[in-house]
Amino acid sequence: MFLPFFDQLRRHGVPVSLREFLAFLEGMKAGLATYDVEAFYYLARVSMVKDERNIDKFDRAFAAAFKGLENISLDDVLDAVDLPEDWLRKMAEKHLTPEEKAEIEAMGGFDKLMETLKKRLEEQKGRHQGGSKWVGTAGTSPFGAYGYNPEGVRIGQKESRHQRAVKVWDKREFRNLDDNVEIGTRNIKLALKRLRRWARDGAAEEFDLNGTIRATAEHGYLDVKTRPERRNAVKVLLFLDIGGSMDPHVKVVEELFSAARGEFKHLEHFYFHNCLYEGVWRDNRRRWEAQIPTHEVLRSYGSDYKCIFVGDASMSPYEIAYPGGANEHWNAEAGATWLARARDQWPNHLWINPVPERQWGYTQSIAMIQEIFGPEAMVPMTLEGLSRGIKTMTRS
Repeated sequence: MFLPFFDQLRRHGVPVSLREFLAFLEGMKAGLATYDVEAFYYLARVSMVKDERNIDKFDRAFAAAFKGLENISLDDVLDAVDLPEDWLRKMAEKHLTPEEKAEIEAMGGFDKLMETLKKRLEEQKGRHQGGSKWVGTAGTSPFGAYGYNPEGVRIGQKESRHQRAVKVWDKREFRNLDDNVEIGTRNIKLALKRLRRWARDGAAEEFDLNGTIRATAEHGYLDVKTRPERRNAVKVLLFLDIGGSMDPHVKVVEELFSAARGEFKHLEHFYFHNCLYEGVWRDNRRRWEAQIPTHEVLRSYGSDYKCIFVGDASMSPYEIAYPGGANEHWNAEAGATWLARARDQWPNHLWINPVPERQWGYTQSIAMIQEIFGPEAMVPMTLEGLSRGIKTMTRS
């Protein structure tokens, strides 16, 4: 009965193996998710999702496979429910207080609860809010939503205040971790951590627990050891395209910049427009009167820096190929010349493009920059793309 579910996982791009699917079936056979929709969802997810980037894909596959799972009509519930009495007794002992057990016993147990529910549905007219008898919202009736009762049945509402029957897969809390969508600050940080290279320098001020244990064991007395503090030794140059066609991408570029500043101690950033030319700047409000010569940047930062360009690479081909092609000023040298200089000065380079990768083939300037930097050096601004690019940089 779960084969269509397995098929939906494959269709939605969840890399689930047959071994993982069999582990899920073993969990179901062992009764790990009996009579509990949410437990069933979490059992399936923990069995078949091994990377958080696939959780949103899993949620979509689950919704497609089990659509309507929590929207079964009351008649279907009453006709289908066949709960073993010993299971009910064990659940009651585990979850109910003595007072709550007395309430259930007073009503005559589960069969009496179902019988009373049918009767109240026939008697009730209209909406009821609060109280303890009628089917409605809030209150303490065993029937309805947004209330609490130890053996309650939820009817008619799409969510649960106490999270006792909520459709967690429809909430899709992990949608931003999908590796095919634009990334947010948290996901950028996850990817940038792969670029970290730690080094120990400076004064020996950090307590060395392992060294202290080793020295104490060797000498027979407490021998406290310290070591230099561990710092992030990666040096990053960030060149950010600003204005024009980049305006729709301002938010995600801001998130990238914010994440990079939080991750790297040695970070220098500069702005440019469309293509790299003879001048860059740090403050967009003073871009004309406070430009920094690009030659000076090339001389000031050594080849040990990681160089990251962020831009849509979408412009007239003339802006890259010819002197005087820039749309805001006369450039004595072609943009391609400056890009080649940056490429040669910083061999560990990357171009992050916010334009979806499937659209790159429609823009000639993107292909031109890929030719200069290398096809693997341009990646889309997705979690998968950024991870791919950083992996390429770390291999260099």
